[in-house]
Amino acid sequence: MTTNSANWFIHNVNIVLEDGVVNGSVFVQDGKITKIITQGDNEAAEASDAQSAIDGQGGWLLPGFIDVHVHGGFGADFMDANRESFDKITKFHASQGTTGMLATTMTASKEAIEDVLHAVADYRISEMPYAALYGVHLEGPFISEVWPGAQNPAYIKTPQLEWMQHWHAKWPDLLRQLTLAPEKSGAIETISWLAEQGINTACGHTDAVYDEVIAAADAGLSQAVHTYNAMRGLHHREPGTLGAVLTDDRIVAELIADGIHVHPAAIRLVLAAKPSDKVILITDAMAAAGMPEGEYSLGGLAVIVKDGEARLREGNALAGSCLTMIGAVRFMLEQTKLSLPEISRLASGNAAKQLGIIDRTGTIASGKQADLVWVDSQMQVQQTWVQGRSVYEAQRS
Repeated sequence: MTTNSANWFIHNVNIVLEDGVVNGSVFVQDGKITKIITQGDNEAAEASDAQSAIDGQGGWLLPGFIDVHVHGGFGADFMDANRESFDKITKFHASQGTTGMLATTMTASKEAIEDVLHAVADYRISEMPYAALYGVHLEGPFISEVWPGAQNPAYIKTPQLEWMQHWHAKWPDLLRQLTLAPEKSGAIETISWLAEQGINTACGHTDAVYDEVIAAADAGLSQAVHTYNAMRGLHHREPGTLGAVLTDDRIVAELIADGIHVHPAAIRLVLAAKPSDKVILITDAMAAAGMPEGEYSLGGLAVIVKDGEARLREGNALAGSCLTMIGAVRFMLEQTKLSLPEISRLASGNAAKQLGIIDRTGTIASGKQADLVWVDSQMQVQQTWVQGRSVYEAQRS
């Protein structure tokens, strides 16, 4: 049943809460969760107050996924900097359970980045019809020439604090995350200023040694993008970027859980090393997500997608992914010993905490936004809601 009414509920569903799972009902009114009733607690009497009812068919109700690192999907890229592309991306990822995301840029010219900032700011002013854009994640251009990955090396620059100050002044609350190489000149000053503004700084595409990452964390660095990928690895005499990420609890580790970017054993190593609230699942999805195999573009560079992998045509480096958040959740269920509530924290709650929005979303609780995803027993998305409004509904017989 489509639920665009202001007052509805879902019942006969396993509700994934912060501390476990209960079977029961979740009631929504005017975009917010009003109550959660466990099975047998006079559900029927409460149900009469709701206008619309959904039978959860014994499936699972999770907090909507939050993807802080996603470049595109369904043939579109955030670097397109237009509403049509933003609608395609947010609609596709909403169909995969994502209710909020950061529009993630690539290493590009200042002008191209500003086009994205302007377009996202405009998009957020009007009603966003699908998954919400919480702001922008700038991945570059202040990265290392040693670890460009699929970023265009022609546009790599040293950190430009004045750019960040100008953009933040022009578009307050739009910049939510910056990925940079903390070893570069001017990085520490930039990290410190961003931390004062409440903007996350992440290390990525970096050749930083251990001590440089620790110094950056002292200045306010709080995250690492696509852990293991495009960063100096672990050595027993020089722990490198990876060693700092694994051992410093101030740093949240992003993971691309697709079995391509990170081996399952390496994922389990991160889970063993980091506190449970310091790991975030991301997709790093590019335009090919949800599309057939073939040739695509990422940051102006040609990408070949084959056998589920996206790689640069020149050099063969991994170029983002075709992953979705529900795909990452399924992978974690198959390849780790984490429970569904634990994985839900990695897919929703931890990102909400990192963005400073845990008070309104990221978990299922009375008073919070009804950002929800209902999946069946096979972890296939059946319906997604953003602030109580249905933004995706699977065809059901």
